[in-house]
Amino acid sequence: MTKRIILVAAVARNGVIGNGPDIPWSVPGEQREFKALTLGHTLVMGRTTYESIGRPLPGRTTIVLTRDPAWSAEGVLSARSFEAALIRASSCEGEIIVAGGAQVYAEAVHLASEQIISEIPLEPDGDAFYPAVDLRRWEETDRERFEGFERVWYSRLPVA
Repeated sequence: MTKRIILVAAVARNGVIGNGPDIPWSVPGEQREFKALTLGHTLVMGRTTYESIGRPLPGRTTIVLTRDPAWSAEGVLSARSFEAALIRASSCEGEIIVAGGAQVYAEAVHLASEQIISEIPLEPDGDAFYPAVDLRRWEETDRERFEGFERVWYSRLPVA
């Protein structure tokens, strides 16, 4: 595959990314930055994540992972596996941005070339967690400070 696979997530200090269908914090500006990062690209997300958003995000192609072959939503593509989503994404615009949830991140992390993480300095209750990542295999390439969060870019280190 010639397209990059990039994981984009907002992650609390305790690894929480969600609580049920909700994001357990409200950080002004973080979602605006998510939009700026993802416009013109293809989003891959799980059905629960998509349904928590409730609509396709403008200016992006959305591919929803679901095991339900009958599931559909207007304006989005669906795939029954992450591999099928990658095949569909290969003919779509931009890079492949993995946007959640926890199961999709866990499946994608070993294929990703980059991670863009919004570090949220909170420890909320939650039931969805970002997968444990061995940061020795990743290089921090950039860090931006915003009010209420920091955005960190990581690139996968070459295998020695």
